[in-house]
Amino acid sequence: MSSGRTVPTRSHGLGKEGASGNNASQVEFGDPALTARIDNAMQQVEDRLLKELSIGEDFLVDKVTHLARAGGKRFRPMFALLASEFGAKPLSDNVIKAAVVVEITHLATLYHDDVMDEATMRRGVPSANSRWDNSVAILAGDILLAHASRIMSQLGMETVAHFAETFGELVTGQMRETVGARGGDPVDHYMKVIREKTAVLIASAGFLGSMHADATPEHVDALKKFGAAVGMIFQIVDDIIDIFSETAESGKTPGTDLREGVFTLPVLYAMREQTEVGAQLREILTGPIEDDDTVDRALELLAQSGGRREALADVHHYMAIANAELDRLPDNSVKDALRNLAIFTVQRVG
Repeated sequence: MSSGRTVPTRSHGLGKEGASGNNASQVEFGDPALTARIDNAMQQVEDRLLKELSIGEDFLVDKVTHLARAGGKRFRPMFALLASEFGAKPLSDNVIKAAVVVEITHLATLYHDDVMDEATMRRGVPSANSRWDNSVAILAGDILLAHASRIMSQLGMETVAHFAETFGELVTGQMRETVGARGGDPVDHYMKVIREKTAVLIASAGFLGSMHADATPEHVDALKKFGAAVGMIFQIVDDIIDIFSETAESGKTPGTDLREGVFTLPVLYAMREQTEVGAQLREILTGPIEDDDTVDRALELLAQSGGRREALADVHHYMAIANAELDRLPDNSVKDALRNLAIFTVQRVG
């Protein structure tokens, strides 16, 4: 088995993020009134985000707003806002603050991840470490965490305690990825890493959005667990797309992770097959692949393997979990929107 890195989660979130000219929500939820409410609240989040990140010395501000202004999906704050719709105080000022905290935390992880991955681009612009240097990027990530902590202090001890756990999981996931499987099951290692690096912050968005809207404990728990399941789905789907989709469909170059020595779930499943295909993959995939012919051969072998099928089985497992958590929530247009979101995430595979 290869000793290469096993997880591609450079960002703690739903796949690779592209540039976006307008950061506020432009998603249709099937309910015009809900869409209008969330759009309005997303603009409030955007305004508060840039306001909070503009506090401090000029030489700090341009660094910490670099990625925020570049764009991004803003999925986590949007989910926090949707989750708040199940409480007595939807889209309240504290909900807006909580959504901002989640996004700032996500931004901080991007700065730190780009340093560790030696990334040169993020969201269609030069990464902070590329534009400045590693020290500046690390310190920018640190000041972002300081901003998040300042806002958290306004939301009460329960929020602070929750984020202490969330920070711990995020760092544990990054450390777990860095040290590798250490002789353990690579698939189990992969699952733990994406749960800690990706799913935890999406779960946090559901938890904080609903909690600060005074939702019932049962509904808060359901939204947190739904978020965790969706995070797992999206990351696994993104990994399947990297291997098995055409560039015209996905916008990605197939095998990008293989070229970087990153072995994702479908690859790990294929490599452990006790078949000729599995044996050839274990021989080829010993680390980063630089020549196109070897990448093409690896992709051919992966297409012949059962890696895609097994990874999709995991996707459907987490989809069942997501649906079960939604079943604990009252029937309304928000619940329908969340269910459709999970379905769309799975359908990205094609």
